[in-house]
Amino acid sequence: MAESMKGLKRSHRCGELSAADAGRNVTVMGWVQKQRNKGGIIFVDLRDRSGLLQIIFEESDCGAENFAKAEKFRSEFVIAVTGTVEKRAGAVNENLTTGEIEIRAKDTRILSEAQTPPFPVEADSKTKEELRLKYRYLDLRRPDLQGNLILRSNIAAAIRLFLTKEGFLEIETPMLNKSTPEGARDYLVPSRVHAGSFYALPQSPQLFKQLLMCAGYDRYFQLARCFRDEDLRADRQPEFTQVDMELSFVDVEDVIEVNERLLKYVCKEAIGLDVALPIPRMTWREAMERFGSDKPDTRFGMELTDVSEAVKGCGFGVFTSALENGGSVRGINVKGQAAMPRKKIDALTEFAKGYGAKGLAYLCVMPDGTYKSSFARFMTQEQLDGLVKAMEGEAGDLLLFAADRTKIVWSVLGALRLEVARQLDMIDPDAYHFLWVTEFPLLEWSEEENRFTAMHHPFTMPMEEDLEYLDTDPGRVRAKAYDIILNGTELGGGSVRIFQEDIQEKMFEVLGFTKEDAHERFGFLLDAFKYGVPPHAGLAYGFDRLVMLLVKAESIREVIAFPKVKDASCLMTGAPDVVEEKQLEELSIAIQVQDESGLS
Repeated sequence: MAESMKGLKRSHRCGELSAADAGRNVTVMGWVQKQRNKGGIIFVDLRDRSGLLQIIFEESDCGAENFAKAEKFRSEFVIAVTGTVEKRAGAVNENLTTGEIEIRAKDTRILSEAQTPPFPVEADSKTKEELRLKYRYLDLRRPDLQGNLILRSNIAAAIRLFLTKEGFLEIETPMLNKSTPEGARDYLVPSRVHAGSFYALPQSPQLFKQLLMCAGYDRYFQLARCFRDEDLRADRQPEFTQVDMELSFVDVEDVIEVNERLLKYVCKEAIGLDVALPIPRMTWREAMERFGSDKPDTRFGMELTDVSEAVKGCGFGVFTSALENGGSVRGINVKGQAAMPRKKIDALTEFAKGYGAKGLAYLCVMPDGTYKSSFARFMTQEQLDGLVKAMEGEAGDLLLFAADRTKIVWSVLGALRLEVARQLDMIDPDAYHFLWVTEFPLLEWSEEENRFTAMHHPFTMPMEEDLEYLDTDPGRVRAKAYDIILNGTELGGGSVRIFQEDIQEKMFEVLGFTKEDAHERFGFLLDAFKYGVPPHAGLAYGFDRLVMLLVKAESIREVIAFPKVKDASCLMTGAPDVVEEKQLEELSIAIQVQDESGLS
């Protein structure tokens, strides 16, 4: 039976005690990790968020009643123990911060009994994630998960401290907003008062932080909750946290400078990592040419090589047709892998097809200098030699090629490069490579909508030297946009914003918005701009991703207390779920059920 806390007060967390406390009377509380009854003496491992602590119960010290209680302890019982800190008489446990000491119990209370949990509460759990997420409150007791969330809290505190000292104001923006569909799908919230009307949960505080600049707040930040109704991946959730900021009277260099110092400070405070400044930079064009990705992992080489000139006029139709259609031929050199089995090369080909490739061409430079290739019979020896030279191929190398529209080739080889590096264990897991990617295209062509769309958002400033091309060649225009990358993952991104009315009107025109469309979607922001708007710029980090990378977790679910799974559901609570008919009636909502054919 559970006992009360009356008269008890915890003096220390388990992990806070050390050999320096020997002889001290203390009271500790927590969960029983393990109980070992050796007959006449009982050892208990007590756990709280700070760590493990060994407790010794001997009847001569604690009395028959307390000893009898200790005999009942089972895994996950919640107990309180009062006793004396002693240095261990036996071997020291070097795996524990409290491994030099133990508590000799004098008094104990069972605060709560527990059923046998559905899986062991232990670090490095081998339990399936689905079961752990169903019992997330038990999963959250595991020391490694607790460590992640403690570090998450520390990182948030470090960010707040740094930005506050830099003159930023933490200001909250609304959660119930007007829907401005230009990007991912919104989560909609029906209004009871305004029947038939809906709020949208924020995908980001973008418009409001720009309004704060109009209002003169100069430097703003927020750890903002955001929502996007999109398909999930390991680093995505339907609800997530952004470290959001906006600054007035600044340009690109100002934003990058303060954020480099922020990253240096946070990484040092959180994990003791010294980030060398300045962080390297690379233009979007260079990143795509060298790595096939606008978020390149620079912890290893194996960069892309454009061999279009080397294969021009060769007899291999796959290469020549790609060039004739305005595409390119590019390759990667997998050093020392000429002996890779054909079965593995075929598997890589199937992997490449998942990124739009029609196939993958390969050439093995054998140790004796001969070639083994899927296309050698279509090319002369001189052409093959020229191709190998262009790829800087040496004996023992495996050369892999993709030929298609350049956008597809980049995508295929960028993904293939990462997959090969993972398979061959080429990536140093202890390395942290930060990178700024700059000068993104302002616009990208949407085949689906048959118009240009904003690569970032409609308020991104074009580079001044490219303004002349907005009318004649919009796809050529570069943006004053920048992303911060860590180990091949986009940590965050931002841009300088448009603040001149004529440039904003031209941007809307290029995007295919009429003045009426633009005012319908963004009227409150455009109206604010009429009353004096400063030059401004900003950036937002994916906070969950930042924590995930710093703790080396494989998924952001490991750094979020109560995450959703891939279909955006919660296995623990059962959300989303149906609601009562009365609630729907109050909201003027009727559910329209579709049959298997999709008809109502």
